[in-house]
Amino acid sequence: MRVSEHWLREWADPAVDTDGLTHRLTMAGLEVDAVEPVAGAFSGVVVGRIEGCEAHPEADKLQVCTVSDGAATFQVVCGAANARAGLVAPFAREGAVLPDGTTIRATRLRGVESRGMLCSATELGLGEGSEGLLELGDGAEVGADLREWLGLDDTAIEIDLTPNRGDCLSVRGLAREVGALFDCDVAEPAVPDNLVTGEAAGVRVLEPAACPRYLVRPVRGIDPATPTPTWLKERLRRSGLRSLGLVVDITNYVLLELGQPLHAFDADRLNGGLQVRFAEEGESLTLLDGAETSLAADMLVIADEAGPTALAGIMGGAGSAVDESTRNIVLEAAFFTPEAILGRARRLGLHTDASHRFERGVDPALPRLALERATALLTQLAGGEPGPITEVTDTEALPRWENVPLRHERLNALLGTDIDADTVLNALRRLGMQESEHLDGWRVVPPSHRFDISVEEDLVEEVARVVGYDQLPAALPAMEVAAPRQPEGRLPASRLRRLMAHRDYLEAITYSFVDARLQRRLEPGLEPLALANPLSAEMDVMRTSLWPGLLTAVQHNRHRQRSRVRLFELGQRFRPEADGLQQENALAAAAIGPRWPEQWGAGGESVDLFDLKGDLEAIIGATGAADAFTFEADSHPALHPGQSARIYREGEPVGWLGALHPVIAEELDLAEPVYLFEIAAEALTAVPLPTYRTPSRYPAIRRDLAVVVDEAVAAADVLAVAREAAGDWLRDSRLFDVYRGKGIDSGRKSLGLGLTLQDDSRTLTDSDVEAVTENVVQALSQRLGATLRD
Repeated sequence: MRVSEHWLREWADPAVDTDGLTHRLTMAGLEVDAVEPVAGAFSGVVVGRIEGCEAHPEADKLQVCTVSDGAATFQVVCGAANARAGLVAPFAREGAVLPDGTTIRATRLRGVESRGMLCSATELGLGEGSEGLLELGDGAEVGADLREWLGLDDTAIEIDLTPNRGDCLSVRGLAREVGALFDCDVAEPAVPDNLVTGEAAGVRVLEPAACPRYLVRPVRGIDPATPTPTWLKERLRRSGLRSLGLVVDITNYVLLELGQPLHAFDADRLNGGLQVRFAEEGESLTLLDGAETSLAADMLVIADEAGPTALAGIMGGAGSAVDESTRNIVLEAAFFTPEAILGRARRLGLHTDASHRFERGVDPALPRLALERATALLTQLAGGEPGPITEVTDTEALPRWENVPLRHERLNALLGTDIDADTVLNALRRLGMQESEHLDGWRVVPPSHRFDISVEEDLVEEVARVVGYDQLPAALPAMEVAAPRQPEGRLPASRLRRLMAHRDYLEAITYSFVDARLQRRLEPGLEPLALANPLSAEMDVMRTSLWPGLLTAVQHNRHRQRSRVRLFELGQRFRPEADGLQQENALAAAAIGPRWPEQWGAGGESVDLFDLKGDLEAIIGATGAADAFTFEADSHPALHPGQSARIYREGEPVGWLGALHPVIAEELDLAEPVYLFEIAAEALTAVPLPTYRTPSRYPAIRRDLAVVVDEAVAAADVLAVAREAAGDWLRDSRLFDVYRGKGIDSGRKSLGLGLTLQDDSRTLTDSDVEAVTENVVQALSQRLGATLRD
């Protein structure tokens, strides 16, 4: 919300300066983002009138103007297209200083003397891209200092409002807050007494649950040539809006002043009476911005007999829009429920001032006042005859504000204060709340403009805001301190993060919302949960895997010349199941680029699948159950055929490991191979309870075997068979060599196995070791077709 300080102080004027005002607003939860002057720094500029214009004798696009400052006349050469006799515009006299530092001096332009300068809004820092001179209107006092006449010694206050404070999206709403915070008077809006003539406009509300209150008023015979007065244009400009014509400017002015969105229809373009209903199948509407919009059945529209003419609470239609020829209008003011408007504008790629307010809740008691205020401004400035107001209200569908309990003791307990009852009552009354005493506190009814007061804690917060957060005592809460209990059978997530960091990975925290196209590309057989109200088109579904976010992060880094990227994420994934949405934690990682950071002692080899597998095995080793995990070659739509494996724990699938499919890598503009893994976090955090085992006093014996197997036989299968056949004496087994080449038949490979044997009660003999070795060789031969290498 952007507001002029002068305008705000017309409603509530506390005895503090700008800094004091903005500081108090910020401390009350209405954070002030910026305070800026409303105009550039200039001096010596007055209101001037062009008394006459003649063509420049030496330049077709220049005119020689006679300009009056109320006391004298001056010859000024001007190139503005709108310069004409009788125009009132800013006049910088000799010696004036403009915002860019230019000092105005008498000069000659194409041989003609020019004493002073006629100014545009841009040259005075009052606007951007203005065309021609700033027209001040006939009501401007010629000779008056422009800064004083326009009140340019003003500041624009930019306030970042939280979504629950839609009541502050107006000057009146902010003034209420200022009045409550500083305990000062707040001006009440006057209800104009408009003289009514003619007939009322016809209205039908077919959806009272979505539109409990709807008001319209015809105004006939306005002067379409009436320009928007300068004071009104200035207030719109200082609030961040540009002038769009008198009728639209007035509706925007009332929107900013009171917080009630209004809309004006060109009455001569309507076909019959208006009706409020939901859109029908196949209907469309061309909006004011020219976009053709297909309407959904849950979109509320304002329609005439020919079809939709406006999107309720969002934007009007082009077919009934007012323009420079409009003489008869129908003004609309309504209360649309937030539920009827919420999300519709975003779905259409729109965000309007009206939808921004209706989505947050507009005071249902405000439409009539706003309609009367707009009527008074319109007839005062452009004439016209207002007709009667037609109002359709369903009192049963209007919001109801129930009593909210507030206990005095509870308030002080939550705030850690000792605020007395009179202070609490004073704060509530300053906020416009109605209270009544009840048992140990009060029953409070919020005003109709507050949609965010529903529970006791809301009232506690309101009292704290008015008293002042900075006035509350700084006291630490008293509580019992207990050491956290960490189950021995669980590996904490923090340990997983530290382990990944030790393996040279950086943690990424990506959104749970991802691009549906990338998600389906990675897991085409799984339909992700679509979001009804996505933040953007690239964040429209819930992730079923952590890979989309990681790959997007990898792509982002590669596009910024990061050659070596190693990222991991520990977060939730959301996988649709037959009985609902399964939410589970997973650990995922992605690596691309050189194996090591650039250094003199290592080459520039790229990371490969076994690097990533080694990193994962290091993490698995921390579970104390490394033997429970196995890797089996398998295919995954997102992974490179022949370079992917499924991860199992005790026979249950828990994750995937592999290289990103080359086609997907090319689509993501990743020229080098990307290696990925993802594993269910539960498989890593569930660890066996540690048990004590007495170390053996007897020596261990190692036997190395070189066995030849078919190329298709996995080394993991060879180790598994060897462990099973070795029996209870086996203490360690590992693969230490793989050989293919001379002496080994084509299609076969030699694997070197190291078996470490040990007994707890005696020293093993050679015959014991030979027996175990024979059992292992025999089992490998029978089950895997292995032979000892010569």
